[in-house]
Amino acid sequence: MKLLKEFTIPFVGLKQGKHHFEYQIDNEFFEHFEYEEFNDASVKVDLVLEKKTTLLELDFEISGTVNINCDLTNEAYNQEISNQFNLVVNFGEEFNDEEIDLLIIPHGEYEINIQQYIYELIVLSVPTKRIHPGVKDGTLNSDILKKLEELSPKLKENKETEEEIDPRWNTLKKLLTDK
Repeated sequence: MKLLKEFTIPFVGLKQGKHHFEYQIDNEFFEHFEYEEFNDASVKVDLVLEKKTTLLELDFEISGTVNINCDLTNEAYNQEISNQFNLVVNFGEEFNDEEIDLLIIPHGEYEINIQQYIYELIVLSVPTKRIHPGVKDGTLNSDILKKLEELSPKLKENKETEEEIDPRWNTLKKLLTDK
């Protein structure tokens, strides 16, 4: 995967202290990752990089909307997302990103690319169960919802279910009560 230049931050030339970066993420960003779950995206990323003498602290904050399809009806809708993530960048002998919120880069590095962290933060902000708001409040009229309602199993009255039980089960139930 090719690194996008706009997400590479050269931290060597920065003074110690806090530095603010803003990014506007759209669908083109996700096409770079070959991620096709979003129909459209409009997400704002606010990044505060705090440079200290021996490490860097990155505070990501995202907010915006992604257009996704409902899991039940396959209708497209805009899902509001917001999330935040803190990353500590330390210097060491070799590159190590095994920890979730700690990145170790080799001494002598002069820049850091943050595109992977932004991508993961946005994708993980989307709920795992995607349900159109119209389904929840009952305002969405969809052929799929009507068909699901039509095909859903109907509950029978208790009397009918007792009569339909195979008589052999009654003999087996006696074994449970004959202790």
